[in-house]
Order: sequence, then structure tokens, then C-alpha cells
Amino acid sequence: MPPDITTAGQPPAVEEPGHRLSQLTTYELDGYLRQLERAVAFFERTQAPVLAFLRDRLAQARAEHDDRRRIRAARR
Repeated sequence: MPPDITTAGQPPAVEEPGHRLSQLTTYELDGYLRQLERAVAFFERTQAPVLAFLRDRLAQARAEHDDRRRIRAARR
């Protein structure tokens, strides 16, 4: 089964990156962002305690993604 498909009622898996966010490739960072976004969407329905942790991770990943976007834009 592809990693982005959620089994009915089961939370989507979020694999912890093997490196710091700043060391991930853009492709890896995008994949991690998608995993976190799916997990947050799932847990928002359940209000599970893990939701705050996932939201924090998502904010960190989005900040790294935005930093990279600003750097690319500045080079143009």
C-alpha cells in the first residue's frame, strides 16, 4: 500500500527524518510536510494529545520550507 494512503480509522504514519530539517533535500522536506499535514488533519477530528506535538513539528517544517523559498526568491 502506498505510504500516503490511510487505512480506515488508522492514523497516517509520520516517519521522523533521519537528519535535521535544514539538512533534508527539498523533496524530503516536501514529503515530510505532507505526512505531517495528513496526520494533523486526522488528529484534529479526534483532539488527541499528540495534536500539539504534530502542530509544532508542522510549524518547524513549514518555517524551513518558507526560508528556502525566500532564499530562492532572493537569488533571482
